[in-house]
Amino acid sequence: MLKAVLWDVDGTIAETERDGHRVAFNEAFEAHGIPWRWSAEHYGELLVVAGGRERLLHDMASRPDAPADSAAREALARTLHGARGVPMAITTTTSRANIDALFSQHLGAAWRDWFAVVLGGEDVTHKKPDPEVYQRALQLLGVEAHEAVAIEDSPAGVASARGAGVPVVVARSIYFTDTPIEGATAVGPGLHTRRGWTPALVPDDDASDGDEQVTLDDLARWCTSTR
Repeated sequence: MLKAVLWDVDGTIAETERDGHRVAFNEAFEAHGIPWRWSAEHYGELLVVAGGRERLLHDMASRPDAPADSAAREALARTLHGARGVPMAITTTTSRANIDALFSQHLGAAWRDWFAVVLGGEDVTHKKPDPEVYQRALQLLGVEAHEAVAIEDSPAGVASARGAGVPVVVARSIYFTDTPIEGATAVGPGLHTRRGWTPALVPDDDASDGDEQVTLDDLARWCTSTR
């Protein structure tokens, strides 16, 4: 069972809202049998509203199929916002100043609320490819290595995660497009698309153009298949 997602930052998290949080919201809608799906364009419009729960409430206000009662809307927003219950961690060895600058810009001043653990360069003695940052994250999250998955982009990042026993999914960045990477559970062009991955993913025939992204369930299946 997948209990945590551990994110590298540089070269890995580039479109965190579009390919991360929007995806999670759409998965929550699907899990609860709700026919709503936020396209990349619509989610961009919703970003004028700060906070995931607040974003949900704002969107519901314009949907005729949303609960009419404000209390029911609030209850649904709380349920959807915490539906999957899989904590996320930042596991990078870039500086905390860089982390804060990136996420403040993309997620707002309360960005820290999205993550159960945030580890930067100042929090470790040895940087990647040393496994220290992943070992610390696992300890702080209270999960075993096989219960987590790391999202990385580089050989050094993969070596760091694998050194801690954590399965790794590689979303290639521009500087490692063709670099041979050993030890990864899956390798592909990015979480925004299901195409071009090894092992291959089945295309989602129900997805609209530009909305066929890798899901949390895909990550879990990849990790399970390698045990």
